Amino acid sequence: MDFKDYYVSLGVSPDADEKTIKKAYQKLAKKYHPDVNPGDKASEEKFKEATEAYQAISDPEKRRKYDELRQDYQQWKARGGRGDYNWDRWQSNPGGGGGHTYTMSPEDFAEMFGGAGRTGGFNFGGEGYSDFFSTLFGGMGGQSRGFGGGPNVARPRQGQNVEVEVQVTLEESYTGTTRVIRTGEKQIEAKIPKGVRTGSKVRLSGQGGPGINGGLAGNLYLIITVSPHSYFVREGDDLRAEIPIDFYRALIGGEVSVRTLCGEVLLKIPPQTQSGKKFRLKGKGMPSLEKPSQHGDLLVVVSIVLPENMSEQELTALRDLADKRGITVQCR
Repeated sequence: MDFKDYYVSLGVSPDADEKTIKKAYQKLAKKYHPDVNPGDKASEEKFKEATEAYQAISDPEKRRKYDELRQDYQQWKARGGRGDYNWDRWQSNPGGGGGHTYTMSPEDFAEMFGGAGRTGGFNFGGEGYSDFFSTLFGGMGGQSRGFGGGPNVARPRQGQNVEVEVQVTLEESYTGTTRVIRTGEKQIEAKIPKGVRTGSKVRLSGQGGPGINGGLAGNLYLIITVSPHSYFVREGDDLRAEIPIDFYRALIGGEVSVRTLCGEVLLKIPPQTQSGKKFRLKGKGMPSLEKPSQHGDLLVVVSIVLPENMSEQELTALRDLADKRGITVQCR
């Protein structure tokens, strides 16, 4: 069995994104589609090759498996490629052969190439996908006949997934919230769970584009951005905040009120606390998105603030204290 470099087949680099891969396939498919080149076996083979490559690397899961195989195969070749390459570990469907078929249906072609035009459908026929593809992915289940094989039967297809950007506050991320989302003529109230972060994706199953030919509806994905907060800085599920304390509490100790997202708490300040001292309040951070009952911590950083408008008596007492500690005070 021969290795197939699907990136070479489509003329793209191995790090090409989904848009680039799709554009490359569109270009090749338009050029070599059998409806455009009736009876041209060479064009038919190139169309098959491009379609097989697109099926392999346009799907994230298939592409991940293919990339792992490709890297391993290239390393084997670099070591000299002695003996036969071991395909067993990559085999998805032992004994699966070329009997699987793929149909480029009118719906496929219309979606890929923008509506009306030559479609006609195309079937890989009895040859099916290559042994390489079938070994790696188990082929594609037999589908409706097409070009040269009888009438096409429209296949059920899942509707298009839709993405909507949603901005929430840190407080809303802490408690969870809802948003009214409009997609087309549809309006839904979407629940946003506790603990979402910037970049989180909230999936609403079946709320995307309508299915085709009786297929399932697509999904709606909410892409979350959490607004910066004026008091808290988020670090994963932990929060960090800076609190000012006066000189006297820092020196002799005391208690200060600390703001958290679930209310005020008292923090005990030990005597002789230095500026920059950090205190960890367990469980006062953000809820975990995966386990909402679990919370991160709140890290409190102390900043010492000197008193203002001190009396002369207070200043004299401080000078005397400085003298006793051997600290030279120049101004009296």
